[in-house]
Amino acid sequence: MEALSSDWLSLLILTFVLGMKHGFDADHLATIDGLTRYNARARPGMSRYCGTLFSLGHGAVVMAIALGVSALAGQWQVPEWFALLGAVISIAFLVALGSLNLSAVLRAEPDEVVQPVGLKGRWLGNLRHVSQPALVALVGALFALSFDTLSQAAFFALTATQFGGWEHALVLALLFMLGMLLTDGINGLWIARLIARADQVALVASRVMALVVSAVSLLVAAFGAAKLLSPSINAWSEGKEMIFGFSLVLIVAGSYLLAVRMTRRIAVA
Repeated sequence: MEALSSDWLSLLILTFVLGMKHGFDADHLATIDGLTRYNARARPGMSRYCGTLFSLGHGAVVMAIALGVSALAGQWQVPEWFALLGAVISIAFLVALGSLNLSAVLRAEPDEVVQPVGLKGRWLGNLRHVSQPALVALVGALFALSFDTLSQAAFFALTATQFGGWEHALVLALLFMLGMLLTDGINGLWIARLIARADQVALVASRVMALVVSAVSLLVAAFGAAKLLSPSINAWSEGKEMIFGFSLVLIVAGSYLLAVRMTRRIAVA
């Protein structure tokens, strides 16, 4: 019983960290950036909460999927190829996102603020140009209809069946949303602050964040490919998901602090 309680606590912490990590996804950053910039002039008060609204819509879909899958968990067996397909798709997306964001930094003019690049945002196009809270949340909900989010929601539901019923799946999905809400909410506030400045501070900070998003995307993709190609690396990484998740969150959070530190020095100078 003690072991089960300990496993459940570890799973709760891991799920929260995965939510924070998901909030740093390049597509999230790019879309929240676009929504915040679009509303900065017309509705500056609401623009600061675009990240929060986006996460609420996104998290609502995750919870709905987790509840649905948990209800069907006893009747459905996950195919063995499901995990492999998810890993391959994730690696391909990460390489594309990393390359696009690196290219955005290299192509940006010296006086141009670099905006994060996302793939889903390109497909959804003008949906980033909405100014009603409900519509911003809807954009977040639409972003949840992707393979990576669907697979994570299914993972919560299927894992929760080891500890109980749908209530456990709901708790995991809620924690995932709270982790995502934390990072996306802070991101929205930070972008709104940068837009208000629109000076050398914003130029430097945008480049630092775009480079970090690119580097993290390519690094995670490389590690994912190494796990697929090397059984020894895959075996070594087993059970270290929480450490990797925390490390990624710390790297991106550290880049925020670095950007703030650099911009303060510029402001003083």
